[in-house]
Formats: sequence, C-alpha cells, structure tokens
Amino acid sequence: MLIGVPREIKDHEYRVGLTPESVHEIVAVDHTVIVETNAGQGIGSDDEAYIGAGAEIAPSAEEVFDRCDMIIKVKEPQAVERAMLREDQILFTYLHLAPDAEQTADLVKSGAICIAYETVTDGDGGLPLLRPMSQVAGRMSIQAGAGALEKARGGRGVLLGGVPGVKPGRVVILGGGVVGFNAAQMAAGMQADVMILDRNPVVLESLNTHFGAAAKTAFSTQAVLREAVLAADLVIGAVLIPGASTPKLVTRSLVSEMKPGAVIVDVAVDQGGCFATTRATTHADPTYVVDEVVHYCVANMPGAVARTSTYALNNVTVPHALAIANHGWRQALSFNRHLLAGLNVIRGTVTYRAVADELGYDYVAPEHWIIG
Repeated sequence: MLIGVPREIKDHEYRVGLTPESVHEIVAVDHTVIVETNAGQGIGSDDEAYIGAGAEIAPSAEEVFDRCDMIIKVKEPQAVERAMLREDQILFTYLHLAPDAEQTADLVKSGAICIAYETVTDGDGGLPLLRPMSQVAGRMSIQAGAGALEKARGGRGVLLGGVPGVKPGRVVILGGGVVGFNAAQMAAGMQADVMILDRNPVVLESLNTHFGAAAKTAFSTQAVLREAVLAADLVIGAVLIPGASTPKLVTRSLVSEMKPGAVIVDVAVDQGGCFATTRATTHADPTYVVDEVVHYCVANMPGAVARTSTYALNNVTVPHALAIANHGWRQALSFNRHLLAGLNVIRGTVTYRAVADELGYDYVAPEHWIIG
C-alpha cells in the first residue's frame, strides 16, 4: 500500500503522522511511505532521517494526497486538505467531527474512508488512540493554567503551590478520566489544593484510592459544581463523551460570577468544550478574557510538545495503520471491532451515531460496509 504523510498545517502544529522509526517498521513489510518534505522538522527529524528509514520525499502535499492510498495525519484535515481527498482514499487521523459541521460535510462529499483515532476502542472500554494525547494534554493543562494565573498574563497572581504561610491555589477538575487524572497528578505534585468532580462512583473511588489526601473528590451535582467553580483559582475542563459534543457544564452566568483573574483551561475544546464561553484558540494566541476570567482553549495542546506527543501517538496508532495496510480497510475492520469503532465517515455516509445525531445525518451502521 502507498501511505502518505503530509506536513501538518494547523496553526502551530508541530507533530507528524509517522516518525522515521515508524516508517522503517512499515517499509520493512513491503509498503511504500511518501512523506512531504519537512514534515518531521517539528520533532527534530529532517528529510534525510526519513530517507534513511526508507521513505520517499514528496515536494508537496498535493503529491502526497494524489499518489497515496492511505493518508496518516495527526490533526483533522484543514479545508485545503479536505479538497484533495478522493473517493475510497483512507484517512487515518484525529477528526472530532461532532462540533465541526463544515469538516463533516466535506468528508462526506469526498467519498473517502475516514477512520478517527479518537473513537477507536479497546477491550476495556477505553480509547487507546486518544489516551496518550489526553495524558499529555492533562499534564499540560496545569502548566498552562499556572502560567495564565500570573498577574502579567491577566490572572489572579496566585502561585498554585503557595509558599509556607500562604495557602495554595485551588484547582477544580471537571471529569476524572484520563485528562482529569493526569491534571490532578500534576496539580497535586505542585501541592495545589485539588478537587476532582465526576459523576461515576467507580471513578471517584479509584481517584480517592490513588490520591488519598493529595486530592479531594466529589460527586458532581449542579450545586457542588457551582460551589467548586466559584471557589476555584483554576478550573480544568476534562469531560469527554466519545465522539459526541461535550456538555456545557459551566454556564455563561456562572463564569461571570467566578473570581476576577481566575483561569479556565478547557481541554475538551476539540469536542466543543465544557464551558459556555469556550471558543478554540491557538498556540500563537492562546488566551482571551470573558467577564474578567482568563480562558485558555488551545485545540491542539499536545502540539506544543511535538516530539513527546508524536512518539507517544505512534506507539498506539502504527499497529492499526499496519493492519489496514496489510489487509486492506475492509478486512482490517472486519477482523477488529475496536478499529471498526473508529469508522466515522465512509463513501458519503456517517457511521458514528453521535456524529450523525449531533449534525442531522442519517446513521449507517459501520457493519454495513464490512458485511459481504
């Protein structure tokens, strides 16, 4: 199979779909990998590294899209990239379609076979291709929030860990999944006053066992959430509903009542965000202020630590990419129901129910495309 890796063009996105080491693994089993020139610069891998791994270098994204059977990316294809997709071409990347009607319409129109990293599942009910980026984003959310709390950046002037004789900052984390757990690890490590809200008693028990006195947990009701958010210096949005838009847990009215200079970091921005005031920002211009509350809502947070993120992502994506390349998409999906869960759009149909319901498309079960 001809596999293409274009250079990422989203604002300040430095990750790349395949590392040179991953290219070597794929080429070793008789596939061809075509990498756009300079695609790996953000992770410190030049064209020579990819050539040494067995890749061909293409001078443009147009050539990569034109020649290849499968495109492997990191972030959702931008409009100019979507225009290059063709019928029956395989696209394997993060998509986050539910809050993105324009992208969904373009992918439907393309006739391509679009498999989303973020909805591939595993035997434990987890999202293994989302997990490493959730780990990175969760940890980065505390770094970002701590910086935004500095007075010069519009924050309250609070040091999260405090100092002897001065109480630490209060961190409230909405959601106790992978993002929330990793955010809590970082915040607790900085000796902040940490509270994690979730609605799953099993998750809360697990968090309580792990953190002990280092982080408090609470079952999230409207009253509990309100009290916690109003007391917080930093609120982390870490809620995920696989493939669907994130519920707006914090209203505009509640944001307006938060402490002046408090900070919101909405890690769920890719799926629409947890806050009514959320809008996507970029690494070039990461924050904005609503009602004296600083919002950090960068949609590709892990892109800032591109090398760590790319290698962590490749650890989980490459085995699936190889399965698709070795067996073809139909057979690979029929063999693996967890990979089948990643199929979001195919040949003009929407095959992920949450996306179809959110955006008003007729839902076609993904099994329809592998039977027979």
